[in-house]
Amino acid sequence: MPGRMAFLMLVFALAGCGGMKPAPVGDSRAPTQVEAARPGAVAPPVASAPVPVVSDGSFYVVKKGDTLHAIALDHGVDYRELAAWNNLENINRITVGQRLRVSAPGAAAAVAATSGVAETRPITSGGAVVARPLDGAAVGTAAGAVPPAPTFTPGSETLKRSPKGGKLPYSAENLARLKAQGVAPAPLVAAPAAQPETPAAPPPVAPVVISPPPATAPGDIDWAWPAAGKLLAGFSEGGAGQEANKGIDIAGKPGDPVLAAAPGKVVYAGSGLRGYGNLVIVRHNALFLSAYAHNSRILVKEGQTVTRGQRIAELGNSDADQHKLHFEVRQQGKPVDPLKFLPPR
Repeated sequence: MPGRMAFLMLVFALAGCGGMKPAPVGDSRAPTQVEAARPGAVAPPVASAPVPVVSDGSFYVVKKGDTLHAIALDHGVDYRELAAWNNLENINRITVGQRLRVSAPGAAAAVAATSGVAETRPITSGGAVVARPLDGAAVGTAAGAVPPAPTFTPGSETLKRSPKGGKLPYSAENLARLKAQGVAPAPLVAAPAAQPETPAAPPPVAPVVISPPPATAPGDIDWAWPAAGKLLAGFSEGGAGQEANKGIDIAGKPGDPVLAAAPGKVVYAGSGLRGYGNLVIVRHNALFLSAYAHNSRILVKEGQTVTRGQRIAELGNSDADQHKLHFEVRQQGKPVDPLKFLPPR
């Protein structure tokens, strides 16, 4: 009896071992191009290379001794615009090392337009690539769903029906019968040869080129002398031990009229720029502005529009060693020689 029980236990053990199946081995290989083209497979989206975006770089780092008014003058902008671009609540509170925007946001397009450089934009993909079988039917999306085939039910408009007159086999007798009934047989037209489908090529993408706006030439502004006195000092960029003079100095007596050299808008009137005394700055257009320094009295206000030859101040010696008018012309914030614009005397 014990031997029989041992035999049965051995039989059951062998049967259990025979029913075991080997564990499946996972394939960790990346799908090949052939496998990706199988029905139901969705090809991964093609990642497009990022297109570099050009930054305008229109920022300035505050240095020791800088004021917002001086920074605005050096960059040819209104100090109030400068404060707005940088969300400054107090125009007299800027710190060394602070990074300030000195041009309007979006000015990079204007810089590219002036230089004639094409504007580059990132290329976006059109979505995932869907594989199709050879019969041309669309396979499933990411979920693997296949669109259902159309169904036809009696009474449906998509169900094709035979002509009510029926069909007759061709013979001379049937042809004569149709002619006698006044029914003209349809002419036989050869079916057009099937043309292979050619995928439409995508239209070429042309670079977006911004036409440069017409630049304002100095001759487009009707310049006039801002004071009647003689020339004391001319424009000088400095160098070789020579001190720079960013404009010209015109002699005069206290109270002599200081006139606007060209029509424009007053963007500054005050004494906040060290070395300029009582100063008036007039913007003439997007490129040019003029500055009138060392006045004894200012006769205009900020935001006021002035005309050519209008009296805007009285000559003085504020923050200067003598009575004179210091006159500057700036093109995009850079000092240029006023004698190139003023008419000859």
